[in-house]
Amino acid sequence: MGKKLVALFVVCIVVAAAMQLSADAAATEEQFRSCFNNCKKECQADGGGGTYCEMKCDTDCLAKEAAAKLGISLG
Repeated sequence: MGKKLVALFVVCIVVAAAMQLSADAAATEEQFRSCFNNCKKECQADGGGGTYCEMKCDTDCLAKEAAAKLGISLG
């Protein structure tokens, strides 16, 4: 009986952790999408081409995302 209780407890912990990671991933995805869309609009308004702006904004927003996760200021 004790082993089953411990196994159930471990399963609950794993499920709770998975749910938290899923929620964090969704929030991060939305934050990246917002950054990318704003960056791309600004870049194209400044005369940048589609491919150039996509690559630039992808790089910039990924850097911002990584810095936020690590608690680093990009300046």
